[in-house]
Amino acid sequence: MPRIESVDLNLLAPLNALLEERHVSRAADRLHMSQPSMSRALQRLRATLGDELLVRGPGGYQLTPRAERIAAELQQALPRLEHVFTDEQFDPAAAARSFRLAGTDYTVSVLSGALLAQVFAQSPGSTVLFSRWHHAVFADAEHGMVDLLVHGGKAPPPLQSQVLFEEGYACLVASNHPLAQASAIPLADYLECAHIIVDVTDGRQGHVDRRLDALGRPRRAAVTVPYHTAAAAAVPGTSLVATLPRGFAIQHAVPGTTTAIPAPEEIGPMAYAMSWHPRLDDDQAQRWLRDLIGTTVKMG
Repeated sequence: MPRIESVDLNLLAPLNALLEERHVSRAADRLHMSQPSMSRALQRLRATLGDELLVRGPGGYQLTPRAERIAAELQQALPRLEHVFTDEQFDPAAAARSFRLAGTDYTVSVLSGALLAQVFAQSPGSTVLFSRWHHAVFADAEHGMVDLLVHGGKAPPPLQSQVLFEEGYACLVASNHPLAQASAIPLADYLECAHIIVDVTDGRQGHVDRRLDALGRPRRAAVTVPYHTAAAAAVPGTSLVATLPRGFAIQHAVPGTTTAIPAPEEIGPMAYAMSWHPRLDDDQAQRWLRDLIGTTVKMG
């Protein structure tokens, strides 16, 4: 029995046409081939399969018993093969896809409400799985353990990225903090404070600590927490400073208890992006999700 790698798959279409038409000339016309070319294809098929396939009878060509079995198998196999080589269409309304995202609690909070409303309005059978941010999350995306990352800063190669928005920082402090009424915080005063650091990666808070390190002016970490929400919750009644994305800090300021004030200008804004592995570039479901996220962010 010939192995698949030794078979000329170009013979598959002539084989199917010959078995369905049971006539060399009609099979040739169907595939826009000359009759001699179809006759040569039949001879090659006979040699490959070790069977006559078509034999002359009183009423024309007849299929051999093996050709009958092959014809029945091709009826099942060819539609599946055509599906393999046809662009897969993604219909959100009929889909039941599982989308795996990862981000910090801040990026999840920015996206989750509006995004989930759009996802389930358009694709009610799909599911969205958010996983926590950790030091190896970029490797997770590279190895196919997560589909899409939403994060601040840049993703390492080979991941692809699309910038979603840019946001500056604010400092959340207790309402009785000495800096609570400041319209701006000089960097020197900021660095004298005790800080709550959100442990995004390796005990550091990404953009904030990279900017301070680049200036040669690192801050003192008095408290380290895993989440932005935990940082906001730790501020009341203390002299601690939590440096948070501006919108998040304003949202979590509690009148009479905590206040959001602008962070030192040296920290500057940070770009937030979504990143994915290039193997997902042309996946229609993933492209739909990325387009939906982009639209959701613009609307927000």
